[in-house]
Amino acid sequence: MGKPVVHFDISGPNAEELQRFYGELFGWKITPVPEMNYALVDTQGGSGINGGIGTAPEGPGQVAFYVMADDLQAVLDKAESLGGKTTQPVMTIPGAVTLAMFADPEGHEVGLVGGGNQMETQQGSPSPGSGAPVSWFEVMGGDGPALVAFYSELFGWTSKKYDAPGFDYWEMDTGSEDGIKGGIGTGAQGQSYATVHTSVPDVEATLDKAVGLGATTVVPPTHMPNLTIAMFTDPQGHLVGLFTPH
Repeated sequence: MGKPVVHFDISGPNAEELQRFYGELFGWKITPVPEMNYALVDTQGGSGINGGIGTAPEGPGQVAFYVMADDLQAVLDKAESLGGKTTQPVMTIPGAVTLAMFADPEGHEVGLVGGGNQMETQQGSPSPGSGAPVSWFEVMGGDGPALVAFYSELFGWTSKKYDAPGFDYWEMDTGSEDGIKGGIGTGAQGQSYATVHTSVPDVEATLDKAVGLGATTVVPPTHMPNLTIAMFTDPQGHLVGLFTPH
């Protein structure tokens, strides 16, 4: 069985600004943990995964998704053997969670969280409500097939290539009932990022609201056979996706 994606994290220089932005935009319940410069996020979406928004220790911060594993050091070692690099050694926050991070061969950072789904133990599953669920992860880079091979080997995920002429994209199935699925592809015009996508009732209306709150449109509403997508950068420059299934 593959390793599930069970948590997302958004970090930046001004965590309070990010918490206000995402709380208002998506209807997420934000619970600050002041001693950690962090806030737990219950998306109140009834599905998908929960996450957190915190202060970046240095630099602009990022959006990251976290994969659950029983032995984080073993995963870091395997990632390095496949061309990745450890960026956060295994660390335990007493009474909370064990974490680590690595960068894949193209430099995208991905988090690891200790087995037993410690994040869900701390937060619970997303509560039912009208919040926007985080229900898809995505990695785009210069060599989609190489990224698919890396993550498949590292986490035991399986891939299914979409039949889209001129567009290399694979759906990644983690093989677990926990967490969310995602996609990996070759970024158009050199795009390279790792992020998460939220499911919303109306992509255009949500994007307009995001822009009104200080975001910048990166990908305008784009209609595809089974869904409409869009992407924006939040007020601190982090890329996040939106989609509405048809």
